[in-house]
Amino acid sequence: MGKHYLNKLFEPDAVAVFGASDREGAVGNLVFKNMIEGGFKGDVFPVNPKHKKVQGRKAFPDLKSIGKPVDLAVITTPAATVPGIIDACGNYGIKDAVVISAGFREVGPQGLKLERAVVENAHRYDMRVMGPNCLGLMRPSTGLNCTFNKGNANEGSIALVSQSGALCTAILDWAAANDIGFSAVVSTGISADIDFGDILDYLVTDPKTKSILLYIEGIHDALSFMSGLRAAARIKPVIALKVGRHATGSKAAMSHTGALVGSDDVFDSALRRAGVVRGIRIANLFSAAGTLTYPIRAAGERLVIITNGGGPGVMATDRLADLELPLAELSEATMKRLNEVLPATWSKGNPIDIIGDATPERYTQTVEICMKDSGVDGLLVLLTPQAMTDPAGVAQSLVGLKTKKKPLLTCWMGEIQVAEGRRILRNADIPTFNTPETAVDAFSYLVNYNRNQKLLLETPGPMSRDKAPDVEGARLIIESVLGEGRKVLSEAESKAVLHAFRIPTASASIVRSPNEALVQAETIGFPIAFKINSPDITHKSDAGGVRLGISNARAARSAYNEMLEEVKKNRPEARLDGVTIEPMLQRPNGRELLVGLVTDPVFGPVITFGAGGTAVEVMGDRAVTLPPLNRRLVRDLISRTRVSKLLDAFRHMPAVDIESLEQVLLRVSEIACELPQVKELDINPLIVDETGAIAVDARIVVDYHIQTADRYSHMAIYPYPAHLVTRRQLPNGTDMVIRPIRPEDAEIEQDFVRNLSEQTKYFRFMQSLTELSPQMLTSFTQIDYNREMALIAVVEKDGKETEIGVARYIINPDGKSCEFAIVISDQWQRQGIAHQLMRHLIDTARSHGMQTMEGDVLRNNNEMLRLVTKLGFSISSNRSDADMEHVVLRM
Repeated sequence: MGKHYLNKLFEPDAVAVFGASDREGAVGNLVFKNMIEGGFKGDVFPVNPKHKKVQGRKAFPDLKSIGKPVDLAVITTPAATVPGIIDACGNYGIKDAVVISAGFREVGPQGLKLERAVVENAHRYDMRVMGPNCLGLMRPSTGLNCTFNKGNANEGSIALVSQSGALCTAILDWAAANDIGFSAVVSTGISADIDFGDILDYLVTDPKTKSILLYIEGIHDALSFMSGLRAAARIKPVIALKVGRHATGSKAAMSHTGALVGSDDVFDSALRRAGVVRGIRIANLFSAAGTLTYPIRAAGERLVIITNGGGPGVMATDRLADLELPLAELSEATMKRLNEVLPATWSKGNPIDIIGDATPERYTQTVEICMKDSGVDGLLVLLTPQAMTDPAGVAQSLVGLKTKKKPLLTCWMGEIQVAEGRRILRNADIPTFNTPETAVDAFSYLVNYNRNQKLLLETPGPMSRDKAPDVEGARLIIESVLGEGRKVLSEAESKAVLHAFRIPTASASIVRSPNEALVQAETIGFPIAFKINSPDITHKSDAGGVRLGISNARAARSAYNEMLEEVKKNRPEARLDGVTIEPMLQRPNGRELLVGLVTDPVFGPVITFGAGGTAVEVMGDRAVTLPPLNRRLVRDLISRTRVSKLLDAFRHMPAVDIESLEQVLLRVSEIACELPQVKELDINPLIVDETGAIAVDARIVVDYHIQTADRYSHMAIYPYPAHLVTRRQLPNGTDMVIRPIRPEDAEIEQDFVRNLSEQTKYFRFMQSLTELSPQMLTSFTQIDYNREMALIAVVEKDGKETEIGVARYIINPDGKSCEFAIVISDQWQRQGIAHQLMRHLIDTARSHGMQTMEGDVLRNNNEMLRLVTKLGFSISSNRSDADMEHVVLRM
């Protein structure tokens, strides 16, 4: 791969500032001044036809008069002029622009028309545009500051990406006062073209960026956002501050950015699945970024607190309880060792109060003992500057104990007396904080990061490995309903769809008269239940449309008539189509649960789980997650609800059959993946007991879905493409499987590369390479199947897979072409494996809408050149490298 398509946006050699001015307070004045005073290392050209000079420098009336190459255009002129300027830039060969000007979609239809003209003109020249209505862009390491912020940012390793320019200025001011530096500061503004996904894609490979901070108001393209976010979070810590956690805030955010704002708990779930840590306040962002930048990680959530004062220990414990994190339980061996080295008056538990006269040696011994306890995942050391305390000495004693196996966090409380101790800790890369609460918050970031990174590694397929559902049958039911002009399925139809996906349901039938009800009741046997059948009534109980425990024929006939009369009275406008009749379930140990599927305006299908029954809205006990799911993700979803505590044995009731509940959630995940027409699904109640799970009531809402070549385009997280798994047999009789790569393939991928010959490695990587670096291994195995594909060929021996070849492509920014690479193990070459892998890869790329596949091949790699010729690639000389051939396949 060549340089990133946004490289010249972040690393330009020459910048033209349109609207550069001498007028004090003008945006063009501030931007040009910042470019000059920021020490930008390239050329800066002021473009203003009204002036011969701007701020003492020669001004140019247009681009042609500059007469030199320009990489980046920064535009501060009125909105009406911007489409023409973009057109001129495209003609001049400029590939990137930052549009700071306001007056686009935020002002109404006329502004939106201008905005569309800007994007259309840019795309005509393959040009990318940041903004409009943004603060601009900073790259402190090169002196690039094309913003109208008053002043520059310090150089550092944190990248800040914000939708709000106003917030950017506040954060920059706050960061300067707290000596925090940045690798890049990006204000996205309206994001008419360049969005979060593009910027994250650049930052993930940016060597100057170690962690990424996001300020998010809303999302334009969920698939691109999640794709970029997951790719970045696999390599670097990403911390997000999402505003609009409440309805009023969401409304304000939407009006500000024009981006979509979905449910906050759905957004939170999306961040968790992306491996991202969420901050709630601005200070959280920098605290989390600072903590996660240290080379320490928490393997668990159990914290031990070591303190020389009881009060700080209690403060830390309270904050830990607020965050629902546990104190570590010290082992008997640890307690025994602590009793041997600590005064008799120590606290005899966690928090470990080692008394106010604690010496550096006492601190050191306590930390060493706790480090060895397998029940401890992290340590927080607190110090208050008491009369006998040596803050600097204690800090120095901890320096030698620093370990990457367990995080060691510190809090030196106070200011003047502890300043030297803090300096020692910071210089030793030991995280230190001013208060116990912020230190505990930092540990929670480590815990959440560890949890979410594990969720990120999960790559479930769209379908479980159990009995396949009847997708076609379910689809026909839905198409019939839509064909009748309906969007709400009856209860019987809803249960039929569930049954097609192997979800156990209570049998139900529709009756339309008292006599039909009586006959059906006698057929299925008493006791029975009646429910009103209406496409207009969701909450049947509220409308008086439910009768339970009907025990005889007389009661059945009476209940039918009474229920219809009550419903007509309560809901006179509702259309009624008889009554659903079903047997009363006798489940004395049953727990009533809710399993659902909703369509979020941003992230698409979302699975919900929580307490069910008639009081579901009042209880408000629900957790949400994005499909697709596997059992690990299902268990995580269940664990985040209060009702999960009722699923184990308690009082007289045995534990429920948890596997049957998990299976229902997996089946609902399948529905989300395979039936994009399903917009809402409610199973309430789902009754679960020790014998299994059964859906008692169900409701499904559907709508038309425009099917594209990409069968999972409706989802924010792309499922593992299990449909691409194929089995082949080589000429020598060896069975081979070709399948998409998975995160758990890291070990066989590393072994595969290690065992390649030097020549094969050079042909593939075009550099000397012993093995894949951790970052390369992550990017090669933890891929986003929506934006790239890696197909590996594996053979099995003694129950263990061995990788023998891999072919991959990455989609280019144009969305229409992709770049490929392939390598085959030396001992498995000349058996047709490369041809089979490439054929499969080409078919996959074509099904994703790719029109062109291209790559660069070393001129002396004769085998590869013969292969691509057979596959129909055209070969031409690489203009930028005489040793390379450029190969292209038109698909």
